[in-house]
Amino acid sequence: MKTITLKLVTVSILATGIALMAGCSGNETNNTSGAAPESMINKPAADNGEGIGKFSGITLAAFDATLAASGKSVFETKCSACHKITDQKVVGPGLKGVTQRRKPAWILNMITNPEEMTKKDPQAMKLLEEHLTQMTFQNVTDDEAKAILEYMREIDGEGSTAQQ
Repeated sequence: MKTITLKLVTVSILATGIALMAGCSGNETNNTSGAAPESMINKPAADNGEGIGKFSGITLAAFDATLAASGKSVFETKCSACHKITDQKVVGPGLKGVTQRRKPAWILNMITNPEEMTKKDPQAMKLLEEHLTQMTFQNVTDDEAKAILEYMREIDGEGSTAQQ
């Protein structure tokens, strides 16, 4: 039993060493400044107001109360631990007025692609800097994200039953 364990440890150490060496191409320059290499620094993308992700050029249809009700349910399940529908900050920012501040595509991209957004989108990068917490992806589908957006429209007064 000791021999098998020793062999497994030896193989694990060798595999780790090989993997580390394979990751080094030998083309890197010696960085003694302590600064992050240029390739590791997050650079903002051009700010077109739509964010980073699959959504762009979104044109909103007439308000859909049924979709908003579905969005409220998803929001309460997946978002309310970190966000309030008021302007109150919890972990993340309060969401009141978000549909007036951000384009629909940006909101959908932030919901469905938060990690890349906070690495590349200038507005999302500012939010991360301000709130010091990375928004996590909550396994929200595209349809759920659209429903959440519709709920945010309702909260912001775009629906017939909007809360003030």
